[in-house]
Amino acid sequence: MKTTVKILSLILLLIVWRGLEQPLLAQLPANKADSLYILENYTKLERMVPMRDGVKLFTSIYVPKNTSQKYPIMFDRTPYSVAPYGEDKYKTSLGPSMVFARDGYIFVYQDVRGRWMSEGNFVAVRPHIANKKSKTDVDESSDTYDSIDWLIKNIPNNNGRVGTWGISAPGFYTTMTAIDAHPALKVVSPQAPVTDWYMGDDRHHNGAFFLMGTFAFLSSYGQPRPVPTSKGGPRFTGYDTPDSYKFYMNVGPLSKVNEKYFKGENALWQEMMVHDNYDEYWQSRAVVPHLKNIKPAILTVGGWFDQEDLYGPLKVYAGIESKNPKTTNKLVMGPWIHGGWARSTGETLGNIRFGAKTAPYYREKIEFPFFNHYLKDGPDPQLPDASIFLTGANEWKQYSQWPPKESQERNIYLHTGGKLSFEPPKENEPVFDEYTNDPKKPVPYTNNVQIIRGSDFMYEDQRFAAARPDVMVYESEALTEDLTITGNVMANLFVTTSGTDADFVVKLIDVYPDSTTLTSPIPTTKMAGFQLLVRGEVMRAKFRNSFSKPEPMKPGEVSEVKFDMQDAAHTFKKGHKLMVQVQSSWFPLVDRNPGKFMNIYDATEADFQKTTQRVYFSNKNPSHVKVRVLNKSM
Repeated sequence: MKTTVKILSLILLLIVWRGLEQPLLAQLPANKADSLYILENYTKLERMVPMRDGVKLFTSIYVPKNTSQKYPIMFDRTPYSVAPYGEDKYKTSLGPSMVFARDGYIFVYQDVRGRWMSEGNFVAVRPHIANKKSKTDVDESSDTYDSIDWLIKNIPNNNGRVGTWGISAPGFYTTMTAIDAHPALKVVSPQAPVTDWYMGDDRHHNGAFFLMGTFAFLSSYGQPRPVPTSKGGPRFTGYDTPDSYKFYMNVGPLSKVNEKYFKGENALWQEMMVHDNYDEYWQSRAVVPHLKNIKPAILTVGGWFDQEDLYGPLKVYAGIESKNPKTTNKLVMGPWIHGGWARSTGETLGNIRFGAKTAPYYREKIEFPFFNHYLKDGPDPQLPDASIFLTGANEWKQYSQWPPKESQERNIYLHTGGKLSFEPPKENEPVFDEYTNDPKKPVPYTNNVQIIRGSDFMYEDQRFAAARPDVMVYESEALTEDLTITGNVMANLFVTTSGTDADFVVKLIDVYPDSTTLTSPIPTTKMAGFQLLVRGEVMRAKFRNSFSKPEPMKPGEVSEVKFDMQDAAHTFKKGHKLMVQVQSSWFPLVDRNPGKFMNIYDATEADFQKTTQRVYFSNKNPSHVKVRVLNKSM
């Protein structure tokens, strides 16, 4: 480290001697400039912090060298490693952004219990213990409390105030810091927080197993770690093809994964395979029921195109809002993929432009002022309860609550002939569309050939799917004025199947006119007729009445299948059309449904069968998508 600092200092002297006007930091690439700043202004410490049950957690601490003042502590707990390890090895960036590091904070990173260099046993999404009866009753809230207590007593020059933040799984640990919080904890920012691995985050959505993301992630994350280590297990690399569709079809039923790849040694994969329903295993890991008596100020952050945890931030915000009316509770939702607000400009995604650098705006105008107010007595940024970016319109909106009180629920009805409108069906007789779902030829989730899930499918042109005979398409007339939706999107289908179970995937789509003047950042793409996925979601029909007690469908009998598609904030511009697509597979994003009522994790190849699905639209069975509308054009 000393050698690196000396070399950089010599470079600085050479620049000064040559009379250059720009300082060294302005000439270095951003990451090198940040690294140099950290080396020159921070001292790194590593400590094993004791918990109440005697387990010690590995903790990496960065303290400002300037000791003329006291600093608040920014605390991030992670299962993904606090690397690099060694007091002479420094991170290249500190805090939620380098804005914090340059202003002067103490930064603390901690390997959670049972991960990397920390002692103890790891439990994924560890259940919260509401009534602790002894020192052995530990959870993530108690580990945070004990850590904060140690930090404020042992780190010199801290001002006695702590803030926590984290993205994704660290977002889960951040949420848990707010429960039974230490008095020194003043502000908490769960960002894309894992909140319910069954209902809508990462591993499942509405009971349907998210196959490719879970397989790739758990291949490393689920490996055993018998002793503390600074080295992580390797991810699975034996795909032998760039095509995920081909790979997962060749894998066969989920029951083959252990036989072919994990050999029963991946504990987390095993847990997925024995908990098909929303049982005690999943319920005990749900965060929202524990969001009571929250004392710190909360800033929850998410992205509208988050491929992993869109569910989490929306439910955390709503849970705190409903149970803690006096708590400062703010929500930020921007046009970002998973974590995009922390590490991108936020100007574009794929073919879509957003008209501004949305991520720096969030980091500098929302996130930093919020923390600075509570931790350093900085000016109150006077944030609204909800800072929401409207895609389509490409503008930030401020609302006093989310969803906005001005929005009204409206139903977008499916009609015969592939029509779509706000007017309910008038037919008295049963009217339906019919399609065949073949688990040997499932609908692909993307038009791209790729082996890792990626995020493109969240904003991808859906014309590839609309052309398939096993995808039902419903389209509105061209809008005569802008139409803005803000809030929850719910699917409500009336369907039959020839089998005893089925998946139903519903997509809400913005169809660009052929005359559009919008352009893509990708030069070869033409935006005329582009079908932008605004929101897509899946429902496993056997859970239509209860996620804990699944029920078979009766062949040919109409069933109502309604489900949460998660929130949206989007403006369909004048001249655009709304589209809804309905299908019964989304592969390999979601595992295949065999069409039989059973534990799908035990299915064999012989269980998979073709089924015929019908989607109904009459005044008795009015299939529709429910949205919250700020203005109405149809």
